[in-house]
Amino acid sequence: MQADMVVTNARILTMDAARPAASAMAIANGRILAVGDATDVLPLAGNSTRIIDAAGRSVLPGFIEAHMHVFGGGAILNDLLLTGTKGEAAIRDKVRAHAAANPEAKVLFCQGADYDMLDGRPIDRHFLDSILDDRPLAFVAFDHHTMWANTILLKEVGLLHGKALGPGNEVVMGGDGLATGELREVEAFGPVNVYAGTFRSSLGLSTGGEPPEPPTPEERALDRASIKAALAWCARHGITSIHNMDGNLYTLELLTEIQEQGALLCRVKVPFHFKNFMTVAMLEKASRMNDDYRGDWLNSGLVKAFYDGVIEGYTAYLVDGYADRPDFTGEPLFTQAQFTEMAIEADRRGLQIAVHAIGDGAVRSVLNGYEAAVKANGPRDARHRVEHIEVIQPTDIPRFAALGAIASMQPPHPPGVMDFPLEPAKTRIGPDRWPLAYAWRTLKQAGAHVVFASDWPVARIDVLAGIHAAVNRKPWAPHLPDQSYTVHEAIAAYTIEGAYAEHAEDRKGQLKPGHFADFVLLSGDIEAVSPEEINTLSPALTVCGGRVTFEA
Repeated sequence: MQADMVVTNARILTMDAARPAASAMAIANGRILAVGDATDVLPLAGNSTRIIDAAGRSVLPGFIEAHMHVFGGGAILNDLLLTGTKGEAAIRDKVRAHAAANPEAKVLFCQGADYDMLDGRPIDRHFLDSILDDRPLAFVAFDHHTMWANTILLKEVGLLHGKALGPGNEVVMGGDGLATGELREVEAFGPVNVYAGTFRSSLGLSTGGEPPEPPTPEERALDRASIKAALAWCARHGITSIHNMDGNLYTLELLTEIQEQGALLCRVKVPFHFKNFMTVAMLEKASRMNDDYRGDWLNSGLVKAFYDGVIEGYTAYLVDGYADRPDFTGEPLFTQAQFTEMAIEADRRGLQIAVHAIGDGAVRSVLNGYEAAVKANGPRDARHRVEHIEVIQPTDIPRFAALGAIASMQPPHPPGVMDFPLEPAKTRIGPDRWPLAYAWRTLKQAGAHVVFASDWPVARIDVLAGIHAAVNRKPWAPHLPDQSYTVHEAIAAYTIEGAYAEHAEDRKGQLKPGHFADFVLLSGDIEAVSPEEINTLSPALTVCGGRVTFEA
């Protein structure tokens, strides 16, 4: 068979234990035809074969982004990014310049806000009013679990006088009987997205449901454009597969339309999002999604849920109180009985489950649900997932391997490692919990499959920055365990472990004959640069299914 593409003179890290390294590779019909050296591969080239001279640079399996939000990420690519911006003057200047450049925006969204960006002073509507008081303005926290709104926006969406919400969600009220502007979790700030007209991109996260009215052709076109922009952004960063962590049928419909246009640049898994107000009967929709979407490019079969919120906003659920609020543990979004019932039924249907669980109380409760599912339905290779695991109890660490559960974690998330500030999370976690905070290596050493991702747009989608963070992470104090990874371990967590997490290690995550032709050529040799220089590398070429999806 003649190759469509041949890569030579490369430093190929295959992630295949049988042949971990090679220098050449041939591609045909969207799959890998041969891996070896030039003498093995060049005879497969013909007149129409594209020959790529890698010039000694690294070739890796295409990155698998195991936790991200493609629709919402694409929708905010043009918003103002406040990451790293601190101090009133710097914030005010950036926001006012953005406002002047976007006079037609119904709501001015500013992403990546740091909880401590005012150096100890809380963010509130009065500060936002001091920047802009005659147009709706919203700051979105970097974790996307908190939003701050100015007074005019609170009035427009009917939140100035507060609102009764479900567990774990809050419109924070001030001593004057009015909202402070801080909106904790999606039920609280959902009305802002509805008012702004951006709610369709967040429906898979906020309600798990479909648009209340059929989108017009113009709205569908805008939504497709958002997703296409996100897919291009992913391809630019070497990503070939996405585990989307919110979803509905509308997202799958848009992705199908993009695929029909020949513009689907990544393989995408889209879950059914189970919310705490749903009954287990709603899992029939998850089964239908699984039946209808089982392809190599688009598939479902996953149930996503949130058990808690985030540490910074006091919405994570802890076994013991927060270090700076010892009498407060946070409030879970599910009762144990409610979650266990869902886990048993989803598992009975043969569906995989992935649950956001940041606090150790949430992690324990999710594992309890998975254990109950095994007892109720019998053991199977379910590979249910726990997402984030920012703190964990010692007794819960071995339960991952025992239950076959996936630990889905994010190298950009530990405060101080990449873009997220040390405070307030470090203080709220407290020294007693520091040893098992973001405990990647501890879980790996205990036999868990650990998969890495970014959680974009919560963190930068840059996989090489994530590998850099995983390799160069330093403990918060000298006595704490080293949770860092080697370069090869970090690459594996973004490739073969991602494939394992979606039951696809037989066809992706490695570069071996018969596997999908999903790979990335870097701008240099990742094994030759110093660990501190990994984040200076970038993708030079991304190929998915044998098709070039990005080229620098």
